[in-house]
Amino acid sequence: MVLDEPTNDLDMDSLDLLQEMIADYAGTVLLVSHDRNFLDRTVTSTIAIEDGGAAMEYPGGYSDYLRQRPQITAGGRPSSKRDSAGKPKTKPIRDAPRIPRRKLSYNQQRALEQLPDFIATLESRIEALEATLADSGLYSRDRDAFERAGADLAAARETLSATEDEWLELQILRDAIDSDR
Repeated sequence: MVLDEPTNDLDMDSLDLLQEMIADYAGTVLLVSHDRNFLDRTVTSTIAIEDGGAAMEYPGGYSDYLRQRPQITAGGRPSSKRDSAGKPKTKPIRDAPRIPRRKLSYNQQRALEQLPDFIATLESRIEALEATLADSGLYSRDRDAFERAGADLAAARETLSATEDEWLELQILRDAIDSDR
C-alpha cells in the first residue's frame, strides 16, 4: 500500500486511528509524510534521498534516521557510520536520476481551469434529461422526443465520464509536478 501525505487535514482521533490501521496492516506500507512524529510512531524503516541523489535506507523512524545518517566531513564527503563489525549501517537503494523540472502546458492548465465548469454544465444537462425521461406520458405523446432524450442522455453521460477522467489525469499530473518541486 502506498500512502502520500496521509496525515494532511486529519484530527487527532483520525490520526490515531490511521496509525493503528497501519500498525495492524499485514502487508508493506510505503509512506511519504512530513509529519516526523507520525513517522517515528509508525515506520520501521526510513528511505532518505541524500545529497547526490542516492536513496539510502535506515532502520527505524525519522529520529533514528537523524542519528544514523552520515555526517559530512570537511572535504564535503559523507562519512558513513559503521556498526561494531565495521560494516556501514546504511545501504544504497539506487542512484536517483535527475529529473528536469516539468510544468503543465498552456492547454493543460487552461483545460484544468475550464473542465470543472464544463462538468457542472454536463451534470445539469443530465439532470434535465433525466427529468424529461421521468415524465411517464412522454413516450405515448412523442416517441421521437423520448428516443432523442434517451440518446442525448447516454451521450451526455459518456461525455461526462470522459471529461471527469481527463480532469482527473490533469489533476494527478499537476500534483506530481508540484511534488517534484
